[in-house]
Amino acid sequence: MQVVDPVSAPDPQGRPRRTTRRFPLFTRDTARPEGGGRAASGDAPAPARQWPMLTVLGMVGLGLLITALDVFRIGTLLIGAGLLTAAVIRFVLPSVGMLAVRSRFTDIVTYGLLGVSIVLLALMAQPNPLLEIPFLKDTLHFTVDQ
Repeated sequence: MQVVDPVSAPDPQGRPRRTTRRFPLFTRDTARPEGGGRAASGDAPAPARQWPMLTVLGMVGLGLLITALDVFRIGTLLIGAGLLTAAVIRFVLPSVGMLAVRSRFTDIVTYGLLGVSIVLLALMAQPNPLLEIPFLKDTLHFTVDQ
C-alpha cells in the first residue's frame, strides 16, 4: 500500500483516508517534553543520567529535613532555592531528563514562580521577619484582626 496524500492515514482496514491536521479530541499517548532526553550519555548509570532531577530532589529533601528539625526559615529557604535551581538548570541545559515535565517555557516559569514565592514567604515568616513589605499590613488591615 502506498499513501500519496501527506495528510492521510490508513483506516483500520488499511485503506488510506483523509484526516485532519488538528489534534484529536482524545489522545492515546503523550509526546516527550522538549529537553526530556537523558542528561548524560546512555552508557552512564541511571542516577547519573538523571542528575538534574536528583540535584533538585536532594535540595528539597534536605530543606524538608531541616524544616522538620525545627529550623523553619533555613529549611524553607533551601526548598525555594531548590526550585530556583530547577528553573536555572531547565533554562541552561538542553536536555535535563525527568526534570522536563512540560514545555521549557512553562517549566521555567513554574519552577521560578514557586521558588520565588517560597523564598519570599520564608523571609516574611513570623517572628522576626527578615523582609517586611510596607503595604502588606495596610492591605491586610481589614481582613486580619490582631
